[in-house]
Amino acid sequence: MTTPLFNSIKKIKILTIFALIASLQSFAQTENVFTNEVKDITVKYDSIWNSYKETIVFTGSSSVRLWGDLKEKFPDHQIINSGFGGSQASDLLFFIDELILSYNPKKVFIYEGDNDLWAKKSPTDVLNTTTEIIRRIKAKNASTQVILISAKPSISRWKIRNKYRRLNRKMNRFVKSDPTLFYVDVWKPMLNKRKLKTDIFIEDGLHMNQKGYDIWYDAMKDLVNQP
Repeated sequence: MTTPLFNSIKKIKILTIFALIASLQSFAQTENVFTNEVKDITVKYDSIWNSYKETIVFTGSSSVRLWGDLKEKFPDHQIINSGFGGSQASDLLFFIDELILSYNPKKVFIYEGDNDLWAKKSPTDVLNTTTEIIRRIKAKNASTQVILISAKPSISRWKIRNKYRRLNRKMNRFVKSDPTLFYVDVWKPMLNKRKLKTDIFIEDGLHMNQKGYDIWYDAMKDLVNQP
């Protein structure tokens, strides 16, 4: 014989289960907003990637995705550009198999943190997620070199520049713990002393024009070309 109290508890349990399922479904949908874009990237490189050649992966948010002449800048290397616009470090971790590990890269250049900080995540949150990304990369191949690209300054996000600086300092300190980890500073070269170079951005004030990417190339070329 069941009591009203028992029925109430049972009803609460059922509602809790349904709420949990709905929450998980919502989480999955949020985490998969990039599914189609990631699929397009993998389909593109399935037809042109040579698994017998050493590979360098550039990945992260739209500042990487929009680097249109990346492959032409480094013609002596097999370059995979798996950047996906609007992404945060947590998104890269979610798609790490498709965007990084499947290419068994010799080097991985990562640009994440820009969108994270703008979404009010802390520099510590970004570094913690980045640390897990690196751990997963090293678990696959301990000799893989990982290069963290500093957060860049921009016109549209200049008001939170101090958060960007804190993240950059944390990343720079972090890489010193492992000789296969590197940090490349694009922050300082994009400034004229303490003022932002405003002629290196497109109209949105966030993404770079060719002048901006030329600065990135100069900052990264030695790390790309070194053995």
